[in-house]
Amino acid sequence: MNSENKTKIRVNDLDLYYGEKQALNGINMDIRENEVTALIGPSGCGKSTFLRCLNRMNDLIDCVKINGEIYMDDEEILTTNDVISLRTRVGMVFQKANLFPMSIYDNVAYGPRNQGIKDKKTLDKIVEESLKGAAIWDEVKDRLKSPALGLSGGQQQRVCIARTIAMKPEVILMDEPTSALDPISTSKVEELMATLKDKYTIVIVTHNMQQAARISDKTGFFLNGELIEFNNTKEIFTVPHDKRTEDYITGRFG
Repeated sequence: MNSENKTKIRVNDLDLYYGEKQALNGINMDIRENEVTALIGPSGCGKSTFLRCLNRMNDLIDCVKINGEIYMDDEEILTTNDVISLRTRVGMVFQKANLFPMSIYDNVAYGPRNQGIKDKKTLDKIVEESLKGAAIWDEVKDRLKSPALGLSGGQQQRVCIARTIAMKPEVILMDEPTSALDPISTSKVEELMATLKDKYTIVIVTHNMQQAARISDKTGFFLNGELIEFNNTKEIFTVPHDKRTEDYITGRFG
């Protein structure tokens, strides 16, 4: 891990309300580029809500009110009018593979086509590079025209990652990307994250603390909408500074 990595996303005093209910309270966090940042904490503590702030997905929910600032590089993303461009720069992989009912090839080519790329050679190259980047090219290269929904769960999730990579994002958000997968598929996705961080900044929400300990450079522990502790992963898991962090990672609650 490079301790000199610059800050990619800076979050300042972020509050979020669903109607009257406050879901995030005064979150401050610096997410460094080319690192994996893991967000842990019990269900309903604000991890996924926070993740969705980073690509403005909460805009799609009625009655959400957000205060504070989020800078990506030097741009304040909560006030930008170009949300489509933001969501191109900040890709998202969901808990459950959400492939389209079309071929593997068409799933990966979908975003670039929407951006106006029509040349077959260019699309072929993007599809191949993206599937290679998601470590699934060798498994699917002979059946690119087959339905993507015919793949196993773990393969579908890696095609979702390829579809995200095809948009050439700078940041990849992952919301419990392995929670529906078996242990072998999970380890493949974890290995993939380790290679992806060379090119991308990755933020992952995970319920699996062992996973956070294995794959992330930094870990943030959320509880009741607050960021209790944020530090190098090794420190969080070996010498947490807050008793609530220690209680959570040792299984006393959550």
